[in-house]
Amino acid sequence: MSDQDETNGPRRKLLHSVAASGLTFALGGATRAWAAQLAALPFEGGERDVTKSYPQKGEMLLLRTRPPLLETPFSVFDRGVFTPNDQFFVRWHLANIPTIIDGAAFRLNIHGQVRKSLVLSLTDLLSKFEPVQLAAVNQCSGNSRGFFDARVPGAQWGNGAMGNALWTGVRLRDLLDHAGIKGDAVQVRFNGLDTGVLPATPDFMKSLDVDHARDGEVMIAYAMNGKPLPLLNGFPLRLVVPGWYSTYWVKMLNDIEVLDRLDDNFWMTKAYLIPDTPYANVAPDQTGVKMVPINRMVPRSFITNLTDGQRVAAGKPLIVRGIAFGGDAGVRDVKISDSVGATWHTARLGHDHGKYSFIQWETRLTPKAGPLTLKVKASNTAGSVQPDTANWNAAGFMRNVVESITVTAS
Repeated sequence: MSDQDETNGPRRKLLHSVAASGLTFALGGATRAWAAQLAALPFEGGERDVTKSYPQKGEMLLLRTRPPLLETPFSVFDRGVFTPNDQFFVRWHLANIPTIIDGAAFRLNIHGQVRKSLVLSLTDLLSKFEPVQLAAVNQCSGNSRGFFDARVPGAQWGNGAMGNALWTGVRLRDLLDHAGIKGDAVQVRFNGLDTGVLPATPDFMKSLDVDHARDGEVMIAYAMNGKPLPLLNGFPLRLVVPGWYSTYWVKMLNDIEVLDRLDDNFWMTKAYLIPDTPYANVAPDQTGVKMVPINRMVPRSFITNLTDGQRVAAGKPLIVRGIAFGGDAGVRDVKISDSVGATWHTARLGHDHGKYSFIQWETRLTPKAGPLTLKVKASNTAGSVQPDTANWNAAGFMRNVVESITVTAS
């Protein structure tokens, strides 16, 4: 994480204006967004409406209207390392999302096992705490769930339930230290402004161990890619937990409670559990497996400038490029195979924006006439490598199998 003093910069001025002027963002009629254009993801039931009907959002794939689930069209990932705010994926759990938020009136509460409770405005966050920036991938636990075989319930995402942004905000550690954590603190719980339709709906809350919350990397972001968070991506504040799945990245964050016990709320003990096995992998009929809360991401890589079934020129140089990320560690290397995995060669990596960011990769080859299967796999600096065989679990979490496409050279 790099410290950035942007007091006199345009981003700093913009954020001050959001906090001080009472700027509002309206969700409007997003729950009735429909589109005539269709896209087809490459699995059964993969037909999707393409919509531009959501505020602050461009063209997105529509999975569900309430709460909104919007997938980033995969072609976006070939345009650069950072995913544009207006095409950054959207995933909410609870249907009641505030449609207007007044930045001037908003408050963040910190309480529980602390020496002094805090009530902080956006102006407080911007003026009293050191601003920091971090490039980090935000990925849904169920990204790519539509490819699971056997099929599993849940949102049938393609590969676009992920995005990379340059997040600007403050260290969570600085806020907790300012409040003064008591010695009996065990976990820190985070809650946002969204609520369920029915009173019995469990409030969406997530928790981190105190040491993790104070590691200096977990942050509270008020901007992404140099602009205030879009409302659907968590305006005015969201938690950023680099290297962990987005279920922990609580949006519209307004409440932080320091607990003297392990959090036993529904979203920590019943939902978002994975098998405690390598790659969270089990057989569909396997029972009696120990389950644990989902946590760290695993490495992934994709080809972004070619699509499955595309025709390319035989006997001429072909550029193959894509993106990769290391999960909870940096990318060590990206390897490409044009021999159905029999041999691999190392791709050239682009600029490194930090260990939690997408990194671009590129290679060149000269295809012979006929079908050509291309495979790509990444390994991270902690020694984790993408597996050749897809994992399976009943929740459809943590897919990171080696990706492949077949093109035809003629």
